[in-house]
Amino acid sequence: MIGAEGDTLGIMSADAALRIAYDKGLDLVMMAPQAVPPVCKIMDYGKFRFEKEKREKEAKKKQQVIEVKEIQLSYRIDDHDLETKAKQARKFLEAGNKVKVVMKFRGREMSHMTIGKEVIERFAGSCADVGTIDKKPVLDGRYMSMMIVPAQQKPAKSDS
Repeated sequence: MIGAEGDTLGIMSADAALRIAYDKGLDLVMMAPQAVPPVCKIMDYGKFRFEKEKREKEAKKKQQVIEVKEIQLSYRIDDHDLETKAKQARKFLEAGNKVKVVMKFRGREMSHMTIGKEVIERFAGSCADVGTIDKKPVLDGRYMSMMIVPAQQKPAKSDS
């Protein structure tokens, strides 16, 4: 049994503990039911629940949500268009998102897989300073895809 201020009141019956809690105008909350004997605490349960929810909300705010952004390319893409798509991918990576690069081959384009792979690798090279390749270019049916993740920030070395 733990008191309202955190002091230990010792082992007592449930009736006695409930009576003490009722006299103080507080609640008796079982903190560790699996312990022998179970550990109970005298507290304001509404306040306890509010504080717990508040801590959970703060923890949820601190979590960073990582999204997967997709960029579609063609093996016939022009250099300037490739630069524009790479610039957009760099923005996604700098924001902390993953980038999935997809190239769809249609009809006779399936015979130009090597050109497509070169284009994807050139695209990855233009994003190399802000991201690293997580999944190398893989052919899946008519799609060739690759995953780029944000580069890890290296901690600054101190000269001490």
